[in-house]
Amino acid sequence: MLNEKASLKSTAKAALYLLPMLVITITFNIWPIINSFLMSLYTKYDFYTDKVSAWGFDNFVYLWNDPDFHLAVRNTLVFVVGVVPITVILSLIIALLLNQVKIISGFFRTVYFLPFVTSTVAIAMVWNWMFHSNYGLINYFMGWFGIHPINWLTDPHYALLALIIMSIWKSLGFNIILFLVGLNNIDHGYYEAAEIDGANARQRFWNITIPMLSPITFLVSVNGIIGSFKVFDEIFALFQGTPGPGKADLTIVYYLYQKFYTEYKYPIAAASGVVLFFLILLVTLVQLWYSRKHVHY
Repeated sequence: MLNEKASLKSTAKAALYLLPMLVITITFNIWPIINSFLMSLYTKYDFYTDKVSAWGFDNFVYLWNDPDFHLAVRNTLVFVVGVVPITVILSLIIALLLNQVKIISGFFRTVYFLPFVTSTVAIAMVWNWMFHSNYGLINYFMGWFGIHPINWLTDPHYALLALIIMSIWKSLGFNIILFLVGLNNIDHGYYEAAEIDGANARQRFWNITIPMLSPITFLVSVNGIIGSFKVFDEIFALFQGTPGPGKADLTIVYYLYQKFYTEYKYPIAAASGVVLFFLILLVTLVQLWYSRKHVHY
């Protein structure tokens, strides 16, 4: 049955089963993407009549010359570089520790996973209080070491760092669970054989654990980079509807939001979305190329 040759009847039957999902996917995923690409080329567009008078690449020229877009790209790249590596390393370390604790590991797994399922707005409210310059918990602890209070949310020099700290904390839970699954799937025979050969704990970690976890590490890294490039909710909630002080937390998605919902420049917003799409695509392709040489399946 499984090896049965495909026929016109069986293909039509399979397509009929897939039709409802195909309609939903094309309507709500494929068509909006195509429409965004087309809208990015509108140079004269009347939103009310949906009439396009001219086409071209003027919107991309506008982005090339817009200092705000340059700032958004820079902030986005800094955010990605600041969040993803630290998140991956911390998640792996915590997962390794939790894997050693057998008695109350379930409790700690729940505690670490809670931020992932908690509303971003609720998380932002808590961190807004923690970052408070006068009453915040972070400045309180820093005062123990003689460090003066920092205006985390009102100083442009620290606003992006505050966003990075909150985002790292928020994304740890899901990544820890993934690493725990990967650790539990490693055959303990490898460790026993290495121990018999005289390998110490550090050698076992670098030569067994890290290579065997490389597929999970790759998955966590790809998800983290894509999610970090699309950061928006955290900014909107933490800075109460603004891109931070002095646009310190302006990212590409927030730039798109401003152009679309505030300035009503729909073609420019679509063009910025296209640029973001190709940025994510480029980084993902680089990761896929790297994974072929260094990920062990």
